[in-house]
Amino acid sequence: MEMVTEMDAGLIASFKKQIRGEVVLPSDVNFDDSRKLYNAMIDKRPGIIVKCVDVADVMAAVNFARENHLLLAVRGGGHNGGGLGSCNDGLVIDLSGLKSIRVDTSDNTVRVGGGNLWGEVDHATHAFGLAIPSGMISTTGVGGLTLGGGVGYLSRKFGLTIDNLLDADMVLADGSFVTVNAKQHPDLFWAIRGGGGNFGVVTSFKFQAHPLKNVFGGPTLWPIEKIEEIMEWFDDFIHDAPEDLNGFIATMVIPGAPFPESLHHRKFCGIVWCYTGRSETFQEVFKPVLAQKPEFEHVGEMPYPSIQTMFDGLMPPGMQWYWRADFFNKLGPEVRAGHLKYGSKIPTPLSQMHLYPISGAAARVGDKDTPWAYRDAKYAGVIVGVDPDPANADKITNWCKDYYNELHPHSSGGAYSNFMMEEGQERVKESYRQNYGKLVEVKQKYDPNNLFRVNQNIAP
Repeated sequence: MEMVTEMDAGLIASFKKQIRGEVVLPSDVNFDDSRKLYNAMIDKRPGIIVKCVDVADVMAAVNFARENHLLLAVRGGGHNGGGLGSCNDGLVIDLSGLKSIRVDTSDNTVRVGGGNLWGEVDHATHAFGLAIPSGMISTTGVGGLTLGGGVGYLSRKFGLTIDNLLDADMVLADGSFVTVNAKQHPDLFWAIRGGGGNFGVVTSFKFQAHPLKNVFGGPTLWPIEKIEEIMEWFDDFIHDAPEDLNGFIATMVIPGAPFPESLHHRKFCGIVWCYTGRSETFQEVFKPVLAQKPEFEHVGEMPYPSIQTMFDGLMPPGMQWYWRADFFNKLGPEVRAGHLKYGSKIPTPLSQMHLYPISGAAARVGDKDTPWAYRDAKYAGVIVGVDPDPANADKITNWCKDYYNELHPHSSGGAYSNFMMEEGQERVKESYRQNYGKLVEVKQKYDPNNLFRVNQNIAP
């Protein structure tokens, strides 16, 4: 494996001439800014960063990395928890210059560039009264979230993001360009719907959008001491609730404004709701929630992009992050007790745990229809230690690991790949279950030398 720093200057100069975008080297003044990751706990120093502005740039960068045996990483929005959008010493393909959004109202489809962020997509689709199921934070990249699956506010109503992907343009490991869909390269189309960045660089996505303008959304809060009771109720309630209603449950600290001062710095069990149905039916659907007597409730009508951006301000780039994740089939007594134990010990104001329901439309897709193997799980859970201060890195990491270790014996085994750090090959296999073998076959066909391996890797 060659390092860029050992390469001939003439070779790099020649490569630069093939790129319409920008080639950033460690000696350049903007190198440190260009290599920054969303997760500041991870500090990687690539040998070369290629800021692509078109597909030709991506093809040239893939060919250069392959021909010169360079470690290759692909960066979209840069949100990856494990910092897998970068690498040390190798080449990073930065897709942030590949931005384009075209909404086609004849069939409510949307073509999106590989470097777009979800907030940009929401802005464009909202003008037409449309929405594409995505995640929870608008600064997340379209590419990473989609390739991993895409769990979010609209999962119960419209399915995961991958369930709404119609086709994709890709640059493969041999530098060739293909369009994949149900008819063209169907094996590859299957693999990218949950198999991550293992199979190539996606330069654009085509999604099915859905009519949706406004939602009813916001949080309800109960003191952390009530979490076992609320979780037991929620577990019974949410999966039988109308699919227009979604909510994710959290252990959290209220960090400050805009919440009332009486809530500040206290630990809570929270549920953040999103209702996509008609306004005249909301009150009736929401009655069982209010019957649980939340201490705080702030749920109201808002444009869909507003709920997507609700927590952006709390989670800017450059924080320390540590992630652990699991799927769960039920929230039994041991699980509920674990959440009380560690939800009562949240170490910093931004550290939290989320449980996202997998039911409704997301659960109706077969567990082999896409690589996303846990359609039968009831929840995708994630624990995140978050803090701006590097001095707290150990504190948030240890809390996260202890919380995870308490709950993991009661989990379904694997985890949602977008919530994973670098956790080893066995963990990847667990997370794809029965679909791992088929993913290996597709990998062997399209990337036999594992050029795309800075990811949750499918080893050929």
